[in-house]
Parts: sequence; structure tokens; C-alpha cells
Amino acid sequence: MEALAAAGAAPLVVVIAEDMRAEAEQALSGLAGVTLVAGGATRAASVQAGLAELAGAPDDHRVLIHDAARPFLTGAHIERLLAALDEQDGAILALPVADTLKRQDEAHLATPPREGLWRAQTPQAFTLAVLRRGYGAWDFAAEPTDDAQVVASVGGAVALVAGDPRLFKLTYPEDFVMAEHLAGAARKVRTGMGYDAHRWGPGDAVCLCGVRVDHDQTLIGHSDADAGLHALTDALLGALGAGDIGEHFPPSDPQWRGASSDQFLAHAAGLVRAQGGEIANVDVTLICERPKIRPHRDAMRARLAEILGVAEAQVSVKATTTEGMGFTGRQEGLAAQAIATIELPDHGSQGQTSFIRA
Repeated sequence: MEALAAAGAAPLVVVIAEDMRAEAEQALSGLAGVTLVAGGATRAASVQAGLAELAGAPDDHRVLIHDAARPFLTGAHIERLLAALDEQDGAILALPVADTLKRQDEAHLATPPREGLWRAQTPQAFTLAVLRRGYGAWDFAAEPTDDAQVVASVGGAVALVAGDPRLFKLTYPEDFVMAEHLAGAARKVRTGMGYDAHRWGPGDAVCLCGVRVDHDQTLIGHSDADAGLHALTDALLGALGAGDIGEHFPPSDPQWRGASSDQFLAHAAGLVRAQGGEIANVDVTLICERPKIRPHRDAMRARLAEILGVAEAQVSVKATTTEGMGFTGRQEGLAAQAIATIELPDHGSQGQTSFIRA
């Protein structure tokens, strides 16, 4: 759900068993824009329950239908589907069958050809109009096994897009062993560092790490001059290899004059999640003689955790002085440095964007 939200999916409709509502609410707490809908006795009935929640959406609305049993969804998968949907009525992730196939009946073991056979995955992406038409025409004498089958039954063109073996479906006990391994081993750790400084000027308060602190001066800058947030934003961007804050929010752009810096940090955190990553921990050090930071440290940690969408235990805020030395010691300005550690999926060659057309 986080991967879909990061890709811009809205609304997010989660079809659940009614007796699992409490568990679903707990699992999805903190994720905005989620609607829980009770499903049916079959997969097709559950899909139709979800589509009913989109009754007011226009026909050209794009819909992605995903099985929660495939947990390793990334933004790259979604991008490939949406690109293919520009040209077709639908698109599904699929992998060619590599293993030899066997079919066994009562007295015979056959080896059917595997040429032209594909393993379908999810998400499956369609325009809402063709989904509505497909389910409206399906007679349900037999249950469809996926949504592509329903769309194809009314003549919809469905593209096969390069799938990913790591987007496998959790079905058998051994699948969960593999999933645990992937969750722990198939990630890479990246660290970034940020630094920022601003001079003091006339004012009655200063904003540090998203918290207003009363003071006899303020920090001067193009935005709100929150050096702590600026340093931490650069640390996250550095961990991603995504440039610096000035590239994303140019100081020459008047729309950022006086802007609240929490949106800069939220943007950087969103970039991490858009790549399927997670923020492991962040550490900010404020360097100044005044104001005293310790009385506000807990509020700063709480605010940073809120902006980043992480637990407060993953956030550290510290302060130090330079013993009267340098520009901070002379109280000409305040400096901040930050370190951020993130975990990203180790996609290997997953970044390919080639398409296989049905």
C-alpha cells in the first residue's frame, strides 16, 4: 500500500474479510486516504466490491488491482504498468515459464509445451471503463482467475509487461521462508550527510527542526531558515544520490520565499519511499551558543518523526557549542549537521523498462 501511495494512487481501496477489519486498520494506520471494503466469497466478487467503491470515478480512471499476497511491490513495477497502459486497455506483469511442465492424469504423465506460456503477476492495470464492461458481461458460469481474463473476454487488449521473480505470491509455507530471506537480505543500506548554516538577524523566534523556539534573534534565509531541517533534507537526498536541496527547491524560485521547511523534508522522505526504501534512523546536531536546545529536544524529535513518518526512537537531536570559537562561537550564526541512514531494495537489473507485448 505504501508503494502504491508513493506512486500517486488515489483513492486506495483495500478489500478485506469483514472479520479482519480491526487487524487491517492496525496494519494500515498512518496511511492516508485508505478505504476498507468487505470482500466476497471469491476473488472476482472481492474485486467487484472494490470497483463498487469507485462508482463515482470517470471511465478513463486508471485502476491497479494487486494481491496483498505479493508483498514486494516497488515503484518500478508500477511505472512499467502505467507506461504500457498508455497504449493498451490493460497491462499485467508476467514472467515466461522457464521450468518443464508436467500434467498428470490417472494413468499418464504428459509434458505439455511451455512455449508461449506466461506466469501472471499483480498488480494488473486497466482503464476503469474496460473493467466495468468486462465484469458486466461475465456470466460467472465459471469464476475468472484474474482480471486480465475478464477484460480479454470483451475484446480488451492486454499488454504483458516484464515481471519480477521477487514479486512472487505467498501461498505455501516455503514461500514465507523465502519472503523472510528477501526482506532481510535483498536490501542495501545507504548513508547520507547534510550540513547547513544561517546567520542571525533581528527577530523574536527561530524555527529549528520544525519547532518554534522563542529567542531574541531569528535566522536569515530564503525560506524559514530552519537549518536542522535543511541539513536533514540534504542527508536524505545524499543517501539517495538525488542531489541537494537547492536542486529540488531553488532559492531563486520566489515560491519558496519564506516557505516552511517541513515540506522540503517530507519531499525527501517521499523520494525514499518512492524507491521502495525505508528510513532507518536520522541524527541531527545543532551547533550554537544560544538558544538552549535541550528544553526543546523532545519536541524536535517528535516533530521530525511526524514529518518523516517514522518512530520517534529512530530520531536523534543533539546540540553542541564551539566553546566560543568560529562564527557560531561569536554568535554570528547557527549551523546544523545531519546523518541519515536508509534501506533500499537491491533491485539488481530490475530497472529494465522493456515491454513484452501480448
